[in-house]
Amino acid sequence: MVTISGAHVLDAHVRIGASREAALPVDTLLATMNRLGIDAALIAPPERCIAYHNAEGNALTAESAAASGDRLRAYAVANPWRGTDAIADLDRARSAGAVALAVDPVLQGFDLHDGLLDPLLRKASEWNWPVYVRTGTPPTALPLPLASLARRHPDVTFIMGRSGATDFWIDAVPALRYAPNLLADTSYAPWDTVLSGFGADPAVGPGRVVFATDAPYTVPDVELQRILDWPLPAADRARVLGENLAHLLP
Repeated sequence: MVTISGAHVLDAHVRIGASREAALPVDTLLATMNRLGIDAALIAPPERCIAYHNAEGNALTAESAAASGDRLRAYAVANPWRGTDAIADLDRARSAGAVALAVDPVLQGFDLHDGLLDPLLRKASEWNWPVYVRTGTPPTALPLPLASLARRHPDVTFIMGRSGATDFWIDAVPALRYAPNLLADTSYAPWDTVLSGFGADPAVGPGRVVFATDAPYTVPDVELQRILDWPLPAADRARVLGENLAHLLP
């Protein structure tokens, strides 16, 4: 059991269900959260539901969240290629309890600057939803293009999923400097290089970093221990572990 003094811990991104290379049953997720002292997590559906079976994925996350006793909160997904049908999927997901939008340009097959995502982002703005965008895969899912997208939508808060891990970590801080409505997540990031760079940069700092395990692709114990090993004042660690993201959610 990891000891976390007085912090409310919110995991900003996990994928439940069975994806191609990993699977995460909800009961396993909840057992891990109990063991590690993680209070709540935002859940996205498996890969095929992000890419294509959006309605099925939104139903899975909504049902799992509703049955969790407020431990789980649902991301909505909608492939922007589906146009007005994608907007209808988001409306239904919101009615079922979704609180944020999850986007994966690689799985969904679009470029961040081709305009396809803009209608979904306008909905996110209307509903005050944060938007998680996975990064780290060229050419469509990288930190600096995401920062440019965030600049075009200054009323939306974006989470830079994986913060460019691993080959594009070098672009994470410049991206954060460029777009003040962009947050970094901690998954995969060593505290003594990447995370310490976030913390030390006066334009970034712990106030723009959110804890995420990105389970089941990682070992959650390791992801959490990395934040506890990062030498931060207790107040800043509490911000990273949960407060920063909690302020964005209804």
